[in-house]
Amino acid sequence: MTDASRPLAARERADLADLLDALGPDAPTCCEGWTTAHLAAHLVTRDRRPDAGPGYALERTPVGDRLHAHSVRLEERLRTSTPYPELVARVRSGPPRWLPMGWPGLGDVVNGVEFAVHHEDARRAQPGWEPRALPLRDADTLWGAAQLFARAAAPRHPGGLVLQRSDVPGPGKRIRAGSSPTTVEGEPLEVLLWATGRTDVARVAVRGGAPAS
Repeated sequence: MTDASRPLAARERADLADLLDALGPDAPTCCEGWTTAHLAAHLVTRDRRPDAGPGYALERTPVGDRLHAHSVRLEERLRTSTPYPELVARVRSGPPRWLPMGWPGLGDVVNGVEFAVHHEDARRAQPGWEPRALPLRDADTLWGAAQLFARAAAPRHPGGLVLQRSDVPGPGKRIRAGSSPTTVEGEPLEVLLWATGRTDVARVAVRGGAPAS
């Protein structure tokens, strides 16, 4: 298989592991308060500790605080007890097949977006970064994810929210109806970064909108 024919998750995992190796444990990331060591520990915990999953999935819900605190404790315990090169090696190898994240096919579905976003968290916190050119099939996958994550951002745009791809022609995707919509335009990865809160590094054009009440 050529590299381009591998699933998005596998390619992003490998490229992120290479970058983490190159940067070392103390480099900044776009995740507030996290170094590259924190990011590596998060990814390994997510891969290998199914009991951390609810804390990630429910982090922004009223019942999620205690669950998320458990996930954070697991990450911190791993980060402080495991040499950084070993953490990166575990990121690179991924979970064993007997864990849910290692089941054939499942990891490809749930990890492509996760690793693409965290790859950018590491890349864009370093000086001199530039956006990457992605294959169209990857862009299409990330565009679907951008629409999903934008639903969480929609309440902050009471006049409505529309996402617009800049890489291919076509109508925008209405996320929230309204009489004065905010339009966010960019390539799919950039819109996904905006929708997941990376507004400082997402290269998008934001137009229109009504002020929040």
